[in-house]
Amino acid sequence: MTAFAKRAIQIAGCVWLAGAAAASEPVATAPPCRIEVVERGSGWPVPLVELRSVHNVRFVTDNAGVIAVDSPELIGREVWFTVNGNGYEAPKDGFGFRGLRLVPERGKTLRVEVARTMIARRLGRITGAGIFAESQLLGGEADWKESGVAGCDSVQNAVHRGRMFWLWGDTSLLRYPLGIFHGTSATTPVQPLESFEPPIRLKYQYFTDAKGVPRGVAEMPGAGPTWVTGYASLPDRAGRARLVGLYAKIKPPLEAYRYGLCAWNDGAGKFEHLKDVWTKTEETPSPPPMPKGHPAVWADENGKRWVLFGDPLPALRCPATFEAWQDPAAWEVLRPQDSLRSAADSSPVKPHSGSIAFSAWRKRWVAVFMQWFGKPSAFGELWYAEADRPTGPWGPAVKIVSHENYTFYNPRIHPEFTDPESPILLFEGTYTMQFADRPHPMPRYDYNQVLYRLDLDAAALAPARE
Repeated sequence: MTAFAKRAIQIAGCVWLAGAAAASEPVATAPPCRIEVVERGSGWPVPLVELRSVHNVRFVTDNAGVIAVDSPELIGREVWFTVNGNGYEAPKDGFGFRGLRLVPERGKTLRVEVARTMIARRLGRITGAGIFAESQLLGGEADWKESGVAGCDSVQNAVHRGRMFWLWGDTSLLRYPLGIFHGTSATTPVQPLESFEPPIRLKYQYFTDAKGVPRGVAEMPGAGPTWVTGYASLPDRAGRARLVGLYAKIKPPLEAYRYGLCAWNDGAGKFEHLKDVWTKTEETPSPPPMPKGHPAVWADENGKRWVLFGDPLPALRCPATFEAWQDPAAWEVLRPQDSLRSAADSSPVKPHSGSIAFSAWRKRWVAVFMQWFGKPSAFGELWYAEADRPTGPWGPAVKIVSHENYTFYNPRIHPEFTDPESPILLFEGTYTMQFADRPHPMPRYDYNQVLYRLDLDAAALAPARE
């Protein structure tokens, strides 16, 4: 063998060894392009903002206001993104399109500013999967843990024995579209948030099964799902706090055929049937007034404590005790006003769902409610109003949240989250495509709870203070 041939073999061997070594090493890939969407002026991250390309590739900001772009056809090219901000918007161009041009590059950070067009400020999503998914694709939020819950219906809350108890309706799981239909539940501290600015991180301790998976907590006798409402913690005659609710058994399509009272078993971590209240029959086709909705406790002028039930305005009350709550003879029917007056144009605003709370900062009762057949979304417009008494009359209403053809129902005020003298009012609602005009479901956010912040000292709320 010639010296040249030997040298060629040596070189070939080195090349092969280098290739083999390279194949055994992970190939370094530049991270996706990071797009940060922030509110103009404050610089706050804005969750739930969609950027959509001309060929309908959709990217949605997570709770940190972040998007990770790694679509190969977009990298290194000038791309037009239409912006759908759900109350936050980009300016229009000459053709009336709201959006902007960006050039995504791997490993680069781009910043997008959007203007807030509503009074309330969106803090972020507090249920579901992938709350920080985009940030995690970029190497952040590594300690955020997933619960396995993909989505859940509206919330009920009560402070019970020093903890905040949460209860959600029908719950979808990542493992299958049909999940839990007898309520899921969790607890948190009474004040579970460290900050009232995004990004927010609300961590639950779910009631789980033997495998550590969230489980149903309100399976009542009878076919069909169980829905629980009127969630409250009331003292019994021995002074013990009892967590209670009104449950409905549901048959297709969405019809309640029986209502009953249930009480929480602290040892078993679930609700148990207490008594029936109404069953649909030919003789009783419609249910009577019952303790449902979001309760609020109120002491009247004589110091007597009542628990008020309404959705949103009080429609029933009883003395704030466990014994009175379970005795229909102690229930008093109230007649809430049918509509409120818009502070903008004096037109009637009909409430559909919502809740009330006392604001120590305002020294008045406040309400946040969804409008029945509002505009631009039939069931996605939220309003704010005030009253000297929880039973009204309620003053002029100011619109605080708006959606473009999407539903945001059953808003729940969280007065416990903040200090009593704070002007910050927090509320959540269910963000869902249901009951809207065939919208595309928003990835990860659809059928989940989104938290908003309302600053009661905002000048825009002055008309509600009459």
